[in-house]
Amino acid sequence: MASTETITISKAEYLELIQTKNTVLILQHELAQLKRALFGSKSERHIPADPNQPTLFDLPAIEQPEPEKEQISYTRNKTQKKSKAVRLELPAHLERKTEVIEPENLPQDAHKISEKVTEILEYIPGSLYVRHIVRPYYVGQSNDEKTEIIIADLPSRALPKSNAGEGLLAYLIISKYVDHLPFYRQVQMLKRQDVHIAESTINGWFTASVQLLEPLYEVLKTKVLHTDYLMADETPIPVQTKDKPGATHKGFHWVYYNPLSRKVLFDYQKSRGREGPDALLKDYAGYLQTDGYNAYNNLSNKSKITQLACWAHARRYFEKALDNDKQRSEFALQLIKELYAIERKAKEQQLQANQIHSLRQEKTKLLLEKMKVWLSEQIMEVLPQSAIGKAIAYTLKLWPRLIVYIEDGRLNIDNNLTENSIRPVALGRKNYMFAGSHDAAQRAAMMYSFFATCKINNIEPFNWLKETLTKIADHPANRLDELLPGAIKQ
Repeated sequence: MASTETITISKAEYLELIQTKNTVLILQHELAQLKRALFGSKSERHIPADPNQPTLFDLPAIEQPEPEKEQISYTRNKTQKKSKAVRLELPAHLERKTEVIEPENLPQDAHKISEKVTEILEYIPGSLYVRHIVRPYYVGQSNDEKTEIIIADLPSRALPKSNAGEGLLAYLIISKYVDHLPFYRQVQMLKRQDVHIAESTINGWFTASVQLLEPLYEVLKTKVLHTDYLMADETPIPVQTKDKPGATHKGFHWVYYNPLSRKVLFDYQKSRGREGPDALLKDYAGYLQTDGYNAYNNLSNKSKITQLACWAHARRYFEKALDNDKQRSEFALQLIKELYAIERKAKEQQLQANQIHSLRQEKTKLLLEKMKVWLSEQIMEVLPQSAIGKAIAYTLKLWPRLIVYIEDGRLNIDNNLTENSIRPVALGRKNYMFAGSHDAAQRAAMMYSFFATCKINNIEPFNWLKETLTKIADHPANRLDELLPGAIKQ
């Protein structure tokens, strides 16, 4: 019988071994995340493996006896030839430019009996044109029989001292903040049409347009904050400053979304400190849904704010821990999947807020209780610094906020809608690299606010901006809310 050798180590050596194992797990997790970033899928969707379905390489190699042969005969239907693909009809709202192609050598006595129509979708690159406005002078007599020169007034214009039309201004701004084309690239594109406009001129037009839209931005801010339910998030933006020659300052766009009125507000701040939300939300009272960032925890009016956390962020921690502890991670992800299935059911059935509340109290509450018990048990069995340990700790820390959404049917399970509004900023960073100044970053925040609100309300941004620039100079100041995206639609 083999003898077993017992090795005795000190408590310090035991703790060192535990620390070493912890470090190895952390490094393995970091390596897995790096490989995923380089080679893996960016999607967070998780489809658990079927335990009853073995993989190809798990199948046992079993020798099968050679089957007996028999001759059979049968009758089968002849396969029909596949029908030709049917082209989709082209949209009816598109302009039709008709071309009539007559046959050559047509006999003189031929007469038309019908026609065959072929429609082809074509494209003409965006073109510029010049509004050639002519205002005739007239000589006439006024009511007091005095001779006077008569001429019509010019139509109201966004920038009366420039020769840029509202359509051009809207195109330039949309191209930068929706299509992510910096002004210097647009200058090159215009040159290909033999139109030479200096980049400094376009920047001047943009600055003047923003000044015209500033009062509308303040109205939007008021509308966003006029609620008792807000979602919030933040995203960095590099900013050039004189204080850091050769480098950029890391500023932040703080994003607030009002799910009830479907309006979005971007607020630029120089830092990620609590000063930004503290100033903006000083008079706010109600629900505030965030990712758990500490800056929201100590606001000056925190007694009036009920904080919600985001299940999408909690889920992300478990999804990243799959390589560290597949069994526990998949169990947690399955429970979270069931929470989202309930929300999907409510959305598909178009339930009202009170009906959603009843559904959550009936089904969601039981799932949450089950998950809380499981998390409390597992936290004692995992290493704190491991990926699964961090996922469980994060979820338990924010648990009181994660379950608030079942109290009110208006509340959302996550703040993904806010994250969706931030995506254009991430794309913009890759194209125009940085904002030229803090003022430029705030101007960008203003444009992102308008266009994110357009997107979430399915408003075509070019038509909205062109119409707004045309009207805003003469629009009554006390009715500016009529110009907000979605105001007419609502």
